[in-house]
Amino acid sequence: MDDLEDLVALDSDPEVLRHINGGTPIPRRRTENETLPRFLWYHARGPDAGFYAAIEKSSGRFLGWFHLRPDPDEPRPDETELGYRLRRDAWGNGFATEGSRALVRKAFTELGMRRVVAWTMVVNMRSRAVMEKCGMRLVKTVFRQWPDAFAGTELGDVEYAIDREEWERVSSAS
Repeated sequence: MDDLEDLVALDSDPEVLRHINGGTPIPRRRTENETLPRFLWYHARGPDAGFYAAIEKSSGRFLGWFHLRPDPDEPRPDETELGYRLRRDAWGNGFATEGSRALVRKAFTELGMRRVVAWTMVVNMRSRAVMEKCGMRLVKTVFRQWPDAFAGTELGDVEYAIDREEWERVSSAS
């Protein structure tokens, strides 16, 4: 609950939400009554899933969040979904790549996962670049029915993934 104000600020920035919902700020009451309780619910389930606050070491400032969780659409016991959302002033500093790499490593070395997946919109090139820097590869493009379509949804969403064997090869080579 201590992160509420930071989450409200994150979810109020139209640029942060551009590839989430078209840039519509999320009302405070939704963040307080739905988003934060959902984050805490994942942590209550155990160490295999959760949302993690990203805090800058040098300043202690909140940068955003990362998650590892079962795919909400197709949960599998040996597969986890990587996700992240960062404040706009944190973009371009390598935080998304650093945090994502750390969670991919955690998924394989601590949680015993076989595969890590991540999703974004086709047009979200910055997020796609982060996934690729983590060693993830494009798997497929899907076209979903959005109840409130916005610019870019017509081009679809992309799934990226990496399996443990590929991650071990990539990790040992670097």
